[in-house]
Amino acid sequence: MRTNDVILKTATQLIIFIIIIFSIYVFLAGHHNPGGGFIGGLMTAAAFVLLGLAFDIDTVKKTIPIDFKMITALGLLIAVLTGVGAFVFGANFLTHTFDYFMLPLLGETELATALLFDIGVYLVVIGVTLTIIFSIGEDQK
Repeated sequence: MRTNDVILKTATQLIIFIIIIFSIYVFLAGHHNPGGGFIGGLMTAAAFVLLGLAFDIDTVKKTIPIDFKMITALGLLIAVLTGVGAFVFGANFLTHTFDYFMLPLLGETELATALLFDIGVYLVVIGVTLTIIFSIGEDQK
């Protein structure tokens, strides 16, 4: 029997927003500063785990009907295709390149192929972490 944790549920709704926004910042800052896809993915997964602790794993799965194994496969596909994409240009596997572009709201911004690889890592970490944690949580019933 679950207790009614009103304070935990209310605080979780605010804290999850903060964690996800900060994880996106850490993900985007990871190219030049500490962070990146791995840490950003762990932070996002931690937000979903907190949601599962505050409410219930079944509630989280009903609210977010995503198969995290498919997220893992998609992330792995993106990461591998990023590495293989260098072959198209006659470069070695996982060769990194970048350039500066003028974006409407951001101004001159550096875009790099490492960002694509980090997106793959981000999705793999989220998928694997949540698959493991939610599988363990379901076995405890």
